[in-house]
Amino acid sequence: MASSKEIKDRIGSIQDTMKITNAMYLISSSKMKKAKKNLADTEPYFFGIQDVAKRILRHAPDLENIYFDQRMNIRDEERKIGYIVITADKGLAGSYNHNVIKTVLEQYKIRKTKKNSLFVLGEYGRHYFEKKGYIIDHLFHYTVQSPTMHRARVIAEKMVDLYLNYNLDEIYLIFTKMINALHSETQVLPLLPQKKYSFSEESTDNLREESFFYPNPDSVMNSIIPDYISGVIFGALVEAYTSEQNARMIAMEAATRNANEMLKELSIKYNRARQAAITQEVTEVVSGAKTKNRKK
Repeated sequence: MASSKEIKDRIGSIQDTMKITNAMYLISSSKMKKAKKNLADTEPYFFGIQDVAKRILRHAPDLENIYFDQRMNIRDEERKIGYIVITADKGLAGSYNHNVIKTVLEQYKIRKTKKNSLFVLGEYGRHYFEKKGYIIDHLFHYTVQSPTMHRARVIAEKMVDLYLNYNLDEIYLIFTKMINALHSETQVLPLLPQKKYSFSEESTDNLREESFFYPNPDSVMNSIIPDYISGVIFGALVEAYTSEQNARMIAMEAATRNANEMLKELSIKYNRARQAAITQEVTEVVSGAKTKNRKK
């Protein structure tokens, strides 16, 4: 059985750890609220862009546009596919990073091509894939802390450029979306080429209001789709960041709860150890007194 001093030292160590887990819980909570506000502030603009794209396709359903080009003439094994992967910069977030990495590996197995390009945001993911021997394209080298619209635009511009110049035929965005406070899902979102059905109206009762597109619908679509893609990327960055903070909150809450249970068990052990030590001391005193009486 451990001595009372050893148990006391362990109790002190767990209490120090609890201070850290509590602090990380509060920090993650604050960061998550701020990220949600940023997303709520910018969403209306990009929903507006999406509505414009819907109107264009409603008036010109047969529109042929480069951003909707599925490139059907390219064989599956020859298609060049890019993945924008969003992980955290560090661990201590439960299964958050593991689920993203698992999804990337599954996508590699599903796609028949071997011409894959990885664009990883987040230090954790970069370290993992580099360690496993995957080739990472360092076109941009951002952390995932404090997602900004500027970063989203830079990423969108570079990915659109790769697509338009036929360096990539398909681009997917892999990130984590927070469904609710207790549940998050890793999602694979097609970024380019865009699919017309993703802009389809939810209702078929919409009237074809009179609209004019200058100089033509194709030019308007070419103008708004890059901005729309920036919005999608920014939304994914914020969603992933929010999910990360939520996962860390859950992990830290569980760690704090486990620490409390350990403290209860150690307190019982400490009290038993103290009682055993006191009993031992009393026994020694009584034995010594009896020995002294015998000698007299």
